[in-house]
Amino acid sequence: MQKTVTGIDVGSYQIKVVIAAPGDSPRDTPRILGTGYAESRGLKQGYIVSIDEVARSIVAAVAQASKAARVKVKRVYLGVGGVGLEEAFSRGETVVERGDSEVTDRDIPRAIAASETALAPSIMLNRKIIHTIPLHYFVDGVRVMGKSPVGMKGMRLSVEALFVTCLERHLDDLVEAVERAGLEVDDVAAAPLAASFVALNNMQKRVGCVLANIGSETLSIIVFEDGLPISIKVFPTGAADITNDLALGLRISPEEAEQLKHGAVLGAPFSKRKIDDLMSRRMQDMFKLVESHLKKIGKDGLLPAGIILTGGGSSVQTVSDLAKAVLRLPARTAALSESAGSKVQMRDGSWAVAYGLTIWGFTQGNGLEVSSQSGMHDFIDIFWRFIKKLLP
Repeated sequence: MQKTVTGIDVGSYQIKVVIAAPGDSPRDTPRILGTGYAESRGLKQGYIVSIDEVARSIVAAVAQASKAARVKVKRVYLGVGGVGLEEAFSRGETVVERGDSEVTDRDIPRAIAASETALAPSIMLNRKIIHTIPLHYFVDGVRVMGKSPVGMKGMRLSVEALFVTCLERHLDDLVEAVERAGLEVDDVAAAPLAASFVALNNMQKRVGCVLANIGSETLSIIVFEDGLPISIKVFPTGAADITNDLALGLRISPEEAEQLKHGAVLGAPFSKRKIDDLMSRRMQDMFKLVESHLKKIGKDGLLPAGIILTGGGSSVQTVSDLAKAVLRLPARTAALSESAGSKVQMRDGSWAVAYGLTIWGFTQGNGLEVSSQSGMHDFIDIFWRFIKKLLP
């Protein structure tokens, strides 16, 4: 029986599920066997307000995907998003263990653990680490040029690390909702990170880019440079705000506004200029939030691969042009590509997180040994293992 991995993206608008099997060759991305979705109930801006309602939505989405794939789902990989997703940076140091001062694989986990210990208690209050990403290593204060310091000689090893955290209560509620749906969580991954596996290519990650996922009630971004994620941020605004602006500005129902947002032509004589103005003002505000964050981390106008747009809101007309104008960067909508052997084709960028979670599940090795209550991984080995599969 073939191994399958199931990814669940619990969004504020819809819950999406992708069931996938390994690609036909080690270089191929997973083959999609089935997909399912259900209207999200019991959520607000990614936060759970009713565990039971979320569980029922998960049951419906999983049942649809399971029927399409003809696979019984028992264990899943879960995406974590929402405005509670945050980043924290820290530096830790350890004494090199060997007597000849050569750095070994045993020194790296101790340096990373020291960087976690150095995190301010106020930053970690009520929060849980879901990813630990080493960014830079230093041997005796000199930065290591390359991925690993192993084999170098020195007295002290330091590491600068990015920690992706979420509210502990939010993570516990998500896991409980999945468990009430009769499923077990193998592991969790930050939703922006999961989306990057299918929405970005190696070149974009290497030269520098920002992936923006425009969801219903949130806008999440993840910034890459030198092949690694260097920043992650979630803003409390999304495509639903565009719908609301149209409904209020044109005095129409939210259902009609949603259709207009995606280019539908309704019977009433609405001015195209007014529609464009209402939509562009909201999207400009959204991209100004992205611009502000890029300025904060010193990457404003300095990402050669620009901004790549995904999520349900990325299908809004003129979104790429507005992003380009506000950020002064190249802008494009992500082209999601599944394995040639997939039975189901992804319809739009809103499936990026769920599909990316299946890649996360396949590339991290034996997910069954991961505690669902921990959700913490040394991301660097998993990430580079996936990258190597795609290299010639």
